[in-house]
Amino acid sequence: MRRQVKGTAAVRKELLPEQSPALLRELHLLTREGHLNADALRKLKQVNHLMGLLRPAFEDLQQRTQAPVVVDAGSGNAYLGFILYELFLKDAEGGSLVSIEGRPDLTQRAKERAGRLGFSRMQFETASLETAQWPERFHLLTALHACDTATDDALVAAIQKGADYVAVVPCCQAEVAQQLKEHKGSPDPALALLHEHAWHRREFGSHLTNVIRALTLEAFGYQVTVTELTGWEHSLKNELILGRRVHRDNRRARLKLERLLGSSGVNPKLTRVLGVVPASPTAAAEVVSEPAPEVAPAAEPSDVI
Repeated sequence: MRRQVKGTAAVRKELLPEQSPALLRELHLLTREGHLNADALRKLKQVNHLMGLLRPAFEDLQQRTQAPVVVDAGSGNAYLGFILYELFLKDAEGGSLVSIEGRPDLTQRAKERAGRLGFSRMQFETASLETAQWPERFHLLTALHACDTATDDALVAAIQKGADYVAVVPCCQAEVAQQLKEHKGSPDPALALLHEHAWHRREFGSHLTNVIRALTLEAFGYQVTVTELTGWEHSLKNELILGRRVHRDNRRARLKLERLLGSSGVNPKLTRVLGVVPASPTAAAEVVSEPAPEVAPAAEPSDVI
């Protein structure tokens, strides 16, 4: 039997200290009776786990900038954005959250909900992540389950705008699997064995896509952690890529990325847009010693409290 949390005391145990039942009712995560059904409990556990992982980033940003800007890319119903705003921005003196979603009905619904809640520093844009008008400067990017190359669009924006922190949970990574199929194998014959069958190609393509994403973030100056958003019992699409900008660039990681692209024979949207050129098969096999990456510049004076 699937779990249902009933009663005020039992529900309160599932919430973070700063979380209000009123917001969860507005988001229809709590029932009218104040209960959490199994699906709502799953969503809440995922979001609250991510909030715990993002808390150090917010504490850092709120020490360094008067008005941190957060972008929630591919926001859907904006559950993540609303919970994030309540926990970290609602009672702060400044800061804003920009929600980008391609479906106008979801954007309108979220905008009306923000109005009812009085979340005046939430902004909403209806656009694909490829064509969106991204803020000129933002500090934190979140993108949960942005489908296929939409995750790449979000990462490109974060890298190009110099976002301090990145948190993405990719979804439906189909592009690389299709490239593997079209190329009928990799330049490296041994590597080609890993995706000879259709099932393996989908799984390997998904894994390779996320390895490339993590390595791309490293190449462009981010310290990267890859982990689970929650336990496997909650979702099969829960690989979480966290990035913190610490370097101006990382030539060593860039060379690894170029070699990986050259060895695998793929070049996804993320690396194409950022101008990463796959190494030739010969160069991909070489080992090169590179100096340590440069440290990123300090925050702008206008951003520092």
